[in-house]
Amino acid sequence: MAGHRTKGTPLVADRRYGASTASRPPPPPKKPNRNRKPAQKPRRGLFSRLFAWIGRLIWAVVWRVSLVIGLILSGFVFYFYQQLPPVSALLDGRAKGSVTLLDRNDTVFAWRGETFGGQITSDTVSPFLKDAVVATEDKRFYQHFGVSPRGIASAISINLAAGRGPLEGNGGSTITQQVAKLLCLGTAYDPKQWKSEAAYEDDCRSGGVKRKLNEIPYALAMEVKYSKAEILTIYFNRAYLGAGARGFEAAAQRYFGISANQVNPAQAAMLAGLLKAPSKYAPTNNLQRAQDRANVIVGLMQDQGYLTKAQADEARAHPAQLSEAAQTKSGGFFADWVMESAPDFLTSTTTEDVIMRTTLDQNMQKQAEEGLAFVFDTKITAGSKAQAAIVVMSANGAVRAMVGGRKIAAAGSFNRATQALRQTGSSFKPFVYAAAMDMGWSPSDFVEDTPLTINIPGSGPWSPDNYDHKFKGLITLTEALQESRNVPAVRVAEAVGRDAVRTVAQGFGIESSLAAGPALALGASESTLIEMTGAYAGILNGGSSVTPYGLEELKLKGEADSLMGAGGGIGERVISQQAAGLLTYMMSRVVAEGTGARAKLADRPAAGKTGTTSSARDAWFIGFTGDYVCGVWIGNDDNSPLKNVTGGTLPAEIWHEVMTRIETGAPVTELPMILPDVRVAPQNLGASLASGAAPRDQSGTASQPLMNPSDNQVEALLREIFGKKQ
Repeated sequence: MAGHRTKGTPLVADRRYGASTASRPPPPPKKPNRNRKPAQKPRRGLFSRLFAWIGRLIWAVVWRVSLVIGLILSGFVFYFYQQLPPVSALLDGRAKGSVTLLDRNDTVFAWRGETFGGQITSDTVSPFLKDAVVATEDKRFYQHFGVSPRGIASAISINLAAGRGPLEGNGGSTITQQVAKLLCLGTAYDPKQWKSEAAYEDDCRSGGVKRKLNEIPYALAMEVKYSKAEILTIYFNRAYLGAGARGFEAAAQRYFGISANQVNPAQAAMLAGLLKAPSKYAPTNNLQRAQDRANVIVGLMQDQGYLTKAQADEARAHPAQLSEAAQTKSGGFFADWVMESAPDFLTSTTTEDVIMRTTLDQNMQKQAEEGLAFVFDTKITAGSKAQAAIVVMSANGAVRAMVGGRKIAAAGSFNRATQALRQTGSSFKPFVYAAAMDMGWSPSDFVEDTPLTINIPGSGPWSPDNYDHKFKGLITLTEALQESRNVPAVRVAEAVGRDAVRTVAQGFGIESSLAAGPALALGASESTLIEMTGAYAGILNGGSSVTPYGLEELKLKGEADSLMGAGGGIGERVISQQAAGLLTYMMSRVVAEGTGARAKLADRPAAGKTGTTSSARDAWFIGFTGDYVCGVWIGNDDNSPLKNVTGGTLPAEIWHEVMTRIETGAPVTELPMILPDVRVAPQNLGASLASGAAPRDQSGTASQPLMNPSDNQVEALLREIFGKKQ
């Protein structure tokens, strides 16, 4: 049976092993059944069909609304695009100019108005500054197209979490949107429409939905019109960064004294930190707060890969510091005073950038401030409300330093050196003796220091007294000034004539109204410290008047021609050089052995005069070396009396501290003084006057006693004593 196979159907095993069917003919195609109905899809429910219809409706509305919004947005974008000017026209948008003040060495020490440091670009600033700004304000700046939905959503979330409205506080604005605000969406400032430029800018920076909707097309238009680098350039030039600095170049110069292309990571972080709140974080207002804010920025720069850990640690370990001028706010009172010396249209209301070269010496300014602070810190009770002022000037009236008050920081504060009219006291006496010296008298001439009463028409008898309530009899004019004796000063003034004294004082620059009565000699009149210091400068320069000045030259930035020159200097002669030399000798004795002994300098001669008014409301010391004149005043703003203060105490000590610092290391310049001849006191007449007896006339008959003399009697008597030259 093996191998036997019957005829019939092949074994099924052939199929299992994939037997080929190629030899078999294909099966005939089936004929379609024309009567068969197609298969039907299962019918959906009513709700399914309803939801599908609603979805199609919503989609139809959404894409149509989106299309309309897109077309409208495109229209606005195109409109703004057409309005946008070249980048160069957008870099300086200030409505007013600025004033930059230079010291005697042409170094910037102060600014007024909004300064613009000059046009910079995002390619020329320090890379650290560019990175700091992007890291702080818009870390996705290079990825978005002007608007960041993610940033807006994040800001809304932060605001809601803080309990604020969705658009109150953080706005989620990109740098491009911030630039749109800085440009006020292309609306220029119109002084006729706005109350002030500040009001205009506040409106430009206001928030709200409407403002955001306006910013979006403008920002998109800017992204189309300008490159990212150009948008940053506009931002770097127009951002306000506190202390009157507009743009990062001006801010870098103002705070650090360098250009924006030189700032290091710590400085860059501090500048970028100002963008959030310029006035709050300005380092001139609070350096520590500005440094703390900068540390936050350094952290952001490190997190985003702009700084390595080593660079970030270095920036934190060595935070940015202010330049010397910014740190000390050098010359604030001086700057205000100099600004007043030029017309408003070139200073406070200028539309141009103005450069003012001045007489200020920043080293002397610092030394004056340090000298004042030292005395108040070491000699005055803590909490004292006493105020002080200092003026330092050259003999030609050029003001080198000015302190208008202590613990005063704000620009525009009341300047006690130039604005405070106070009684001069005995600091006025040099003008009395100047008149006498100019009439030919000598410091060696004698005057009676004895009781004196003068009948003043309309007022009655007036009896001046000395500070110590004592009388010394017959003394020289030098001794009278040296010890600041009141009675001799009155006698001399009455002898030379009050008009002569007024003429000398006014000639030296005392412009205030001078007293009409005999109290003129004792400084009953009022004056300012700068007037008095300028008058003493006239004594130092040999007897010529000076007009105190601080302006050397004024010109527009970038221009070579000057618009104004020096605002003062030496004027007409007031007293002879001989008289000035003799008076200088007398004043040197005040410092060497008299009431001004505390002002004495260790290495050089000095001359000066103390002054204390009635009830000690004002205390003065004004004096000079061969190089400079320095005036010091102390008093209370409410005109209340000082406690245990005279011109020979604190003012003289302040003068000593200031001038010691100023003159340290300088060659000694001798005082321009003339030594007088020695004279012998008139024995008979002097004894007669000292004893209270009346002088005798040419016939030997005794005249009326001078216990209550008239003005003419006093003048006649003193003419006889001094042998006055006509």
